[in-house]
This record gives sequence, structure tokens and C-alpha cells, in this order.
Amino acid sequence: MRISLRTWEVRLGIVLVASSIAIYSVKHLLLGDAENTYQYIFNALGFLPINVLLVTLILNQLLSVRAKRDRLDKLNMVIGTFFSEVGTELLTILSDRDPSLPEIRHDLVVTNAWTPEKFSEVRDRLRHHTCRVTAGAADLQELCRYLKEQRGFLLRLLENPVLLEHESFTDLLRAVFHLTEELERRGDFAGLPASDVEHLAGDVERVYGRLIGEWLAYMEYLQRNYPYLFSLAMRSNPFDETASPVVR
Repeated sequence: MRISLRTWEVRLGIVLVASSIAIYSVKHLLLGDAENTYQYIFNALGFLPINVLLVTLILNQLLSVRAKRDRLDKLNMVIGTFFSEVGTELLTILSDRDPSLPEIRHDLVVTNAWTPEKFSEVRDRLRHHTCRVTAGAADLQELCRYLKEQRGFLLRLLENPVLLEHESFTDLLRAVFHLTEELERRGDFAGLPASDVEHLAGDVERVYGRLIGEWLAYMEYLQRNYPYLFSLAMRSNPFDETASPVVR
């Protein structure tokens, strides 16, 4: 592979090497102590691997932490867009048809007083809660219409490469697309047999359960990093019957 002299890395390397040669040459001409110059060069070269090791371990770790934080910010920006455009409304639609919502509603009214331990405790409780959605023919028809309207937005989300690093959110989108496809394939929801309604209910509950988990994780992220966004998210909480965007 031919190395181009036009790359800034090659030019920088040439300048640095030339600078070192010039400095040692001036030192030799002014001080005239060749032996001391050679010893210094070899001492510096002997310590060079340790310098490289320290720089590689420390600097690379710092750069990795910075890159990870940047990716997390970009990822949560995408997730925030999802909840603003689709997720919050979808949670409202599904939670309104959840007969067991009173059992977990209190756990999902997030406040400023919540600590990381509180979020973890709620997540543990939700793992043992079975998400249920009771949806009739009219509900399924409405859900189908809503998801079809949002298809374009959801497809654009999938084009974002940062989502590939978030497995659970990708699973949520996959479940939403599967539900949308299942609903679209049905013509008349009123004439569906009980077995098919049960099958669709399972698809709906899969989306609902994943959606709650991602929403809770996003709320924790906002509380920790963006208080002003968290304030609006609290006032738009789909599980809080008293929620209002108006600040009182």
C-alpha cells in the first residue's frame, strides 16, 4: 500500500523527525559533546516504549469514555425523538386499555425525588409484572391506523446507525413493526376469531412491556442529564392521571 505524502499524518511525522534531528544537531554544534548527546538519545529511546504505553492506556481510555458518552447522547436524542413523536402517545393508548394498570401506576409516576436505587427497584418490580392489554375490534382498528400513520417516521429511525448499539430499543422497534404488519394484514377486526384476537393481544402486550421498560430508562437518563427535558417528561407522563404540561 503506497503512503501518500499529502496526508497530514505523514507531513506531521516528517516535521517532527526533522525537528528532532535539527535540535540534536544544534546541541552537538554548540556544546560539542557528542558522547553526551548520544547517551541522551539512547536514554530517550529507551523510555519511549514506556511513554507509548502510558499514552496508549490513559489517552485511549479517556478517548473511549468520551466517544461512549457522545454515542450515548446521540442515541438518547434518537430515543427522545421516538417518545416525542410516537412512544408517549402509544403508551397512552395501550395503558388506557391495561386492566392491571392500577397495580403499577404508582410505580410509574416518576418524580424529581427518585434516586438510581428507586429506578432499579421499580425495574425489578416490573420484571415480575405481566403487562396486559384488553383490546376489542375498535381498539385494534384504531391502533392499526395510528401505527400505519407513524410507519414513515419509524422507518427513518431504523436508518440511524447509532440504534445498532442499543439492543433493547432495537427489539422494541422490531416488536412495533411486527405488530403493525400483523394488524395491516387483517381486513375486518370485528370478524376475527377468538384465537386470532388472543394472538394479536400477545403482540400488543409484547410492545407494551418493552415500551414501558424503554420509557423508564429514558426518564432516568433525562433526570440525570437534562433536568429541563425531564420536567416536561414528568408533566407529560402517560401513567399520571394528574399530569399536565401547564406548570402550576
